[in-house]
Amino acid sequence: MCKFEKGPGPEFSRPPAGGKIVKEVRVNLFEGIQLIDCEPTVASFLEEALSGLRKPRKTLPCNYFYDERGSELFARICELEEYYPTRTEIAIMQEYASEMAEAIGPGCAIVEYGIGSALKTRILLERLIEPAACIPVDISREFLIRSTKDLAAIFPKIEFLPVCANFSEPFDLPPTKRKPARAVAYFPGSTIGNLTPEEAAVLLKNMAKTCGSGGGLLVGIDLIKDVERLEAAYNDGLGVTAEFNKNILRRMNRELDADFDLEKFDHFAFYNYGERRIESHLVSRADQSVRLGGEAFAFREGEAIHTENSHKYDTEDFSAFAAEVGFTAERVWTDAWWLFAVVYLRID
Repeated sequence: MCKFEKGPGPEFSRPPAGGKIVKEVRVNLFEGIQLIDCEPTVASFLEEALSGLRKPRKTLPCNYFYDERGSELFARICELEEYYPTRTEIAIMQEYASEMAEAIGPGCAIVEYGIGSALKTRILLERLIEPAACIPVDISREFLIRSTKDLAAIFPKIEFLPVCANFSEPFDLPPTKRKPARAVAYFPGSTIGNLTPEEAAVLLKNMAKTCGSGGGLLVGIDLIKDVERLEAAYNDGLGVTAEFNKNILRRMNRELDADFDLEKFDHFAFYNYGERRIESHLVSRADQSVRLGGEAFAFREGEAIHTENSHKYDTEDFSAFAAEVGFTAERVWTDAWWLFAVVYLRID
């Protein structure tokens, strides 16, 4: 759990909801902006990696994809011809952001879960009506700092309160100088699809607690479509997605002193019809043994590590799912081909 001390100005926070203890460091980025650094510790990374590799069907936590290198690779993925979600969502934002701002209302505090390169954030902030603050939350410290600096230069009248944290764990909102009319979570990029339905339900409940009654959630979801298009998006011809998937092994070698041989693993992604999701795996090319945290993990040739999911939705099912955890869908915006949707939900 990441907690914040009360500072000058009205307090804007909710009761803590529990979670893992992480380090908290405050860093002055530049005049008027302070980074609250709750980046997960190396010990947390090791604990989660070991837990996943000990399972009968090995897994790794996809939230650790996003070190600086991983964030750069994902930015490249977003520019690929095969990868339709980013450009489709951007087009939706460009066309309908004014309607989204109207639905959100004036004087809000935007809490962004996963800021990335911040292009979609910029589009939204340009249309919002007198926003009180922007609280970007991201696990990639370097990308968070860079994006916050860029946005603060464009929007000098908006207070920015960047938080480096794993947003899948509960956290309190830092206090703002100006009391917002409501808190609205912004969760773009279909990132919610990376979570299992059970994990997504927990995160949505945490968002509702963080933002409070009367707040809202603006969320991007990738819609169900033909399998050929889906699988092409996660198996690009240039191999950028494969490099992105393997980067978690490179990071474990660097930060956790593991000894993965990246040449002995292949990227493999496919659509799981029963679960309505793309699954990404790293498949061992040979019988081998890998060491991590003082333990040895044996791999058979063809054995896979399940690294990531990307669940696909239809708008009615997603709205019904959100209703089960305290949200009411108010507006839905899609592209003309129904590839992607942005949904605004009110917290009941």
